[in-house]
Amino acid sequence: MVASYEYLSILRPKHGDFIATMTMEEKRVMERHFAYTKRLFEQGKIILGGAATDGAIGILVLRVESEEEAHEIFDNDPAVKAGIGYPELHPFRIGLFSCSQEGAAPT
Repeated sequence: MVASYEYLSILRPKHGDFIATMTMEEKRVMERHFAYTKRLFEQGKIILGGAATDGAIGILVLRVESEEEAHEIFDNDPAVKAGIGYPELHPFRIGLFSCSQEGAAPT
């Protein structure tokens, strides 16, 4: 059995109202970021991801086999590489989790 670890990846945009005020280049970066994170989600490396609806913060919860893998995923994220926000990566432990679909976003 391979051990797994969770990490919290946070990105805080450098300017306010990010969703409404993104430049064209930032939109292209975020499209690459979404494709990157979607691929990782499909591989089981991201177990949760999303953004505040006001654009204040984006969050990913990674499930990886090592600290090195977490840093590799984080460092290769197009949004982090482009420097469009203030990125953070933290070891994380899920303390509470619900599989309830109440209030879940429509698919």
